[in-house]
Amino acid sequence: MDFQPTQEQEDLRAGVRALLSRRFGREALRAAVDRAEAGGAGGVDRGLWRELGGAGFFALRLPEADGGVGLGLAEAVLVFEEAGRALLPGPLVATHLAAGRVEGAADGTAVVTAFDLGDRPAAAAGPPGRLVAHLAEADAVLGAGAGGCTEAPAALLPAARPVPSADPLTPLHRVPPPGPGPDARLRDEGALLTAALQLGSALRTVELAVRYAAQREQFGRPIGAFQAVQHLCSGMLVRAEVARTAVYAAAVCADAADRAGAAGAAGAAGFGAAVAAEIAGAKLLADRAAAANARDCLQVHGGMGFTWEADVHLHLKRAWVRAEQWRTAAAAEEALAAELLADAQERGREAASYARDGSL
Repeated sequence: MDFQPTQEQEDLRAGVRALLSRRFGREALRAAVDRAEAGGAGGVDRGLWRELGGAGFFALRLPEADGGVGLGLAEAVLVFEEAGRALLPGPLVATHLAAGRVEGAADGTAVVTAFDLGDRPAAAAGPPGRLVAHLAEADAVLGAGAGGCTEAPAALLPAARPVPSADPLTPLHRVPPPGPGPDARLRDEGALLTAALQLGSALRTVELAVRYAAQREQFGRPIGAFQAVQHLCSGMLVRAEVARTAVYAAAVCADAADRAGAAGAAGAAGFGAAVAAEIAGAKLLADRAAAANARDCLQVHGGMGFTWEADVHLHLKRAWVRAEQWRTAAAAEEALAAELLADAQERGREAASYARDGSL
């Protein structure tokens, strides 16, 4: 089996990278950060959002009969990887998942967010509630209504409380949740697409670290010539490539489950335990790669990496926020442990059957 991206997939990736380079390069990123720090818009550029919709970013997996592109998660993770590489802000995952469910989501005329962050139990310090990103900029919220349906943010804003965010381009509110949140299928898909965003950030920080190590000189030679810096950069590359393998494999497994009809049979219950565990592993590895690579990239940059003018801290802050979205590390570890336990129990039953009957 060939797991290399096809030429069509590489062309899709290149097209998205070219679009984002043209519409959301470094100058646009820094301008968005400056606006957010000055108390302006929270990061969603409606013009860019509509352009992404016109390019098929949100309707990528919508069936062609419904006006979409008709591709799968294997293609979607490539597209989201490029968005993560560019640090594109906004509720990209929620709007993508809302295509076909919320009017305007597919073509980018609507911005959709979701209850994709953690709950605060009533016993914890502070008011109970659920975090939601980009609430004030959104047109709908996935999982906010009864039965997990969507709801207009206007109904939630009066009770919403602004919460300080590590990432200047991800404004947060805490809202008493009126619904159960997105269903299991949406949570699985959201976790995988968020893992792809984290993967893009992890790969980008490798590029930033290697480029700086080749340019910055100390003691008459580039710092990349020193073994300690080489070890940092090589460790970053290993983490990113391991995460890439896990994310791509989980996407292929999810698409295979869809084609086999397993996901369709499960419906809102999700993909099934095996695929959900693959997605959990991918999210766990991508979260760790994004955060650890950003920290090591800061280390390679030295004092320059800690300045506001450098972009490295933006990758680290975004990685921290994304790590809490759709599936946290604790939830991913629990899903993996449950699947490993179920597999061990099944093997134990098979061994007992063989010992008793001499056959499996």
